[in-house]
Amino acid sequence: MDTPDGIWPMIEVRIKKAFPTVAINAEFASPADGITALFGRNGAGKSSVVAGIAGALTPDEGRISVAGRVFFDSAAGINLAIEQRRLGYVFQDSRLFPHLNVQSNLLFGLKRFRGTAAIKPDTVFELLGLGQLLTRRPHTLSGGERQRVAIGRAILAQPALLLMDEPLAALDPPRKAELLPYIELIRTELGLPVIYISHDFNEVMRLADHLVVMDQGRVARHGPLIDMASDPDMGPLIGRFEAGTVIDATVSAHMEDSGLSKLTIRTGRVAGGGRDLHALLVPRVDAPPGTSMRVRIRTRDVALALSEPLDTSISNRLPGTITHLSPREGPFVDATVDVGGAVIRALVTTDSVQRLGLEPGKNVWVLFKAAALDSRSVGFTRRARGSALQS
Repeated sequence: MDTPDGIWPMIEVRIKKAFPTVAINAEFASPADGITALFGRNGAGKSSVVAGIAGALTPDEGRISVAGRVFFDSAAGINLAIEQRRLGYVFQDSRLFPHLNVQSNLLFGLKRFRGTAAIKPDTVFELLGLGQLLTRRPHTLSGGERQRVAIGRAILAQPALLLMDEPLAALDPPRKAELLPYIELIRTELGLPVIYISHDFNEVMRLADHLVVMDQGRVARHGPLIDMASDPDMGPLIGRFEAGTVIDATVSAHMEDSGLSKLTIRTGRVAGGGRDLHALLVPRVDAPPGTSMRVRIRTRDVALALSEPLDTSISNRLPGTITHLSPREGPFVDATVDVGGAVIRALVTTDSVQRLGLEPGKNVWVLFKAAALDSRSVGFTRRARGSALQS
C-alpha cells in the first residue's frame, strides 16, 4: 500500500464530542494497513470513535482522514456523508436481510457499488468458506456462519476501510475460535485496512497489528501491538492477568505423532556462524513450514527456574537473562527476560523473587506449557500473506 512518494498511508483521528456521561477527546494515528484494534472497558468511548469515523456521529470538533482522504474537518467545514466514505461495517449482530438467501445478502452491497470491483464474489466465497451456504436463509445458519456472511457482505461493498464493532461479542467460545482465522484472512489475503473494536484482549492479541487503548473517552496509549504488548506499564490498562508478550515465529515442522507443531523464534545469539533458533512447541497449526506466525505468551502462564528442569511435563524451556523487575499490585512482580533478542515476561511473586535471588542480569530458564498456547494465542502475521489458503 505504499504511495508513489513512498509515504505510508495513515488513518488519522482527532475528535472531541461531549456527552452527558462522558466526554470523548481521542487522538491517534495508525497505518492504513492491517488491523488497528480499539481496546478498552465498556464505556471507554470505543464505539463513539468508530461512529465518528463512519459518519454516524458528528464530532464537536476535530479531523478524520484515511489514506489522505479527509472524512471530517471541523476547521475546513468538511463532513462527508456516510455513503461517501466507502466504509464496510460489521456489527455485533449480523443484521442480515431475513427474506434474502446468503448469496443475495452477500451481493447486496456489491450491486450498489459504482465502479470496478477489486474484490470479486468468488474470492470472498472461498476466503470465508461460504460456498456451501449460498442458497440458505439466515435463520438456518449458526451464529458464526451469520457473522461470516455479514463480513463477506461488508467486504463485497468494496470498502476503503472495514469497521468491525465487537463482531464476536455475541458468540460462544467455540464459534469465536471458528471465526478468528477468517478475520485473519482479511488481513493476510486482502490487505484491507480494518478498525476492530473489542474489550476482549485475547482477540486483540490474536488479530491486531496496531493497538489503541481507550480509557474514559481518551486514548491512553497507542502504538504497534508487539511493542505495546511487551511493555510492563500496560498491565494496569489491560488487567494484570491478561498482560503478556507477543513474539514473531516461523513454522519449522509438524510433529505428526504428537499433534504438535514446532515454531522457531530468531534470537540475537550467534552460534556457529549463524543465529541461534529457539524452538516453541504449540498445538498443531494449519500452516505449512516457513509460514510466519505470531505467538502470544501470557505472563501468568510463564514460570522461571534457575536451572533447566528436565523431569517435567513442561515442553517449552528457553534460556534467558532477566533485564527488568517491576513490582505490581499485591504480592506480584513482573519479570522481563531476554531470550537472546526476543522478550518474554513472567508474573511471579515477591516471595519467589527473594527465594530465588532474582535480579537484573541473572540467568534463568523460562518455562511455559504447550497447552497455554492455544488457538487464541497463535495466529498468522501480516507477512504470512498467501500461506493460509495454501495450507
